[in-house]
Amino acid sequence: MDLYAVVGNPVKHSLSPEIHQAFAAETGERLRYDKLFAPVDGFAAAADEFFAHGGRGLNVTLPFKGEACRWVTQAQPAAARCGAVNTIALEGGKTLGFNTDGIGLVRDLEAQAVRITGRSLLLIGAGGAVSGILDALVEADPAAVLIANRTFAKAEALAERHGAMVSASSLEGLDGRFDLIINGTSVGVSDISADPDGEAGLISPRLAAGAQCYDLFYSRDGQTPFCRWAKRAGAAWVSDGLGMLVEQAAAAFAIWRGRAPSTRDLLRSLRSGTAA
Repeated sequence: MDLYAVVGNPVKHSLSPEIHQAFAAETGERLRYDKLFAPVDGFAAAADEFFAHGGRGLNVTLPFKGEACRWVTQAQPAAARCGAVNTIALEGGKTLGFNTDGIGLVRDLEAQAVRITGRSLLLIGAGGAVSGILDALVEADPAAVLIANRTFAKAEALAERHGAMVSASSLEGLDGRFDLIINGTSVGVSDISADPDGEAGLISPRLAAGAQCYDLFYSRDGQTPFCRWAKRAGAAWVSDGLGMLVEQAAAAFAIWRGRAPSTRDLLRSLRSGTAA
């Protein structure tokens, strides 16, 4: 039986085994999918051991996506551009690195009838999470994308890789009107949790009023701190990233097994806690 796993630190909370076992049951694929905890400085050793003992593929979660991009034999173009790998496949004795986060986000937005083309996007954060989705968002042809980050230089460096459509801003003094706001920073979640009224949140509640707001982080009930904050701020539509998690997993499964599983029924069962 082929062996797969998700590697991270922490990893105990991961829903990936539940998701991939459901995909396997649906498609009739025989595989085992485990959780693999690695010390913060131990990704390479954990990955080496996993593949040496017959592993066929890894999903990579925080904080190892950047290191995984450097570890693989070959990073595919989209993963190489963003410097982050979330899916590793063993092919012909080589480890190939992919990033399925961006396509997972776009597919989830499409499934929820959220349009990207021609719209104004605000991305909060300039770390690996935002870098991993930026290519796919730009390919969907928005009118403009603004990356806002506490450290302006980091946002600017990320924006410069994507042409005139993408610009950068510091969080301080951020202004404008945005159709879709995407939170890609856990720091913001901490801030919002500490201040439930949102006054010390990452951005002014005024910016979220009337906008569609999406959190790359997720919870089973969909009520992440950012989602709760956006609702209080008067957002027109709010979603967490559980659908993105399922969609990026489906893209990884297709890379590994050559079969594309269905996703929306599984997402509903995860929400209700009835997934097998």
